[in-house]
Amino acid sequence: MKEACDYISEQFASYGYKVEFQSYKINGVTVKNIIVTKKGAKYPDRFIIVGAHYDNYFNPGADDNASGIAGLLEVARLVSNYDSNNSIRFIAFVNEEPPFFKTEYMGSRIYAKAARLRNEDIKGVVILEMIGYYSNKPFSQRYPPIFGLFYPNKGNFIGVLGNFNSWQLAKEVVSGLKERAQLPVESVVTFDFIGGIDFSDNGSFWKEGFPSIMVTDTASYRNKYYHSQSDTYDTLNYKAMAEVVRGIVFALKRIDNK
Repeated sequence: MKEACDYISEQFASYGYKVEFQSYKINGVTVKNIIVTKKGAKYPDRFIIVGAHYDNYFNPGADDNASGIAGLLEVARLVSNYDSNNSIRFIAFVNEEPPFFKTEYMGSRIYAKAARLRNEDIKGVVILEMIGYYSNKPFSQRYPPIFGLFYPNKGNFIGVLGNFNSWQLAKEVVSGLKERAQLPVESVVTFDFIGGIDFSDNGSFWKEGFPSIMVTDTASYRNKYYHSQSDTYDTLNYKAMAEVVRGIVFALKRIDNK
C-alpha cells in the first residue's frame, strides 16, 4: 500500500499539484489519505470532491480499485489547467476494504467527519468505485431484488448511484456522462439502506449529510472476478474507462458552473 501511496502522490505532483496527507494510525500503523486541491477563483472555500480508494482486498485489485484510481488521476490531469470557480479536490482514500469497511477507520470516514467538524462547504462528492469491467453478454448484469425488472441485463453501462439528498448531484453527473461518454449510462437515486447503494466511500459522506454519488460498474453485481486473484489488468476495458473519464470531466465543469 505504501508503494501505491508513493505512486499516486508522484503522479499528482507531476501534474503540478501540491500533495498533502491526512494521516492517522491503526494498531500502530500509519495510513494516509492523499489529497490535492485545485483552488477555485471565485469560491476557493467551496469544494467539489472527486475520490477513489487505493487499497485492495488481498488481491491484485485491478478493477477494485485500481480502475477508480486510474480514473481519479486522469481526471485530475485533465482539469489541472482548467480555471474553476470552485475548488476541486482530489482524494485517494485509504482503508475502504475489509476489515475496515463501514467502520470509523475508513479513510473516507476520517475525512468526512473532519470536514463536518470544520464545517467544510462541500458542493458534492463523486466517488469512482470500480469503473473498468463491462460485458455485452445477455444476463451478465445482476441487481438487488426488484431492480432487475427496470434495468438492462447486459453489463455494458456505467452506473451512477445516489441517495435522495444527492439527487441534484446525480442529475448533473448523469447529464455529463450522457453528453460526453460514448457508453450507456444508468442511474438510481434511492434510500441509503438499499443493498449495495452505499458500498463505497460515498456512504461515509452520507453519514455526515454531504451530497455524494458513486460512479461504478456495479462491482460484484457484474464482475465475476470481484475480490479474487483473477481481478487483473487484462480483464479491464480501457476504452470504456476513458469514456467514463471524459464524461466525469465534463460533469465536473457542469457542477462548477452551476
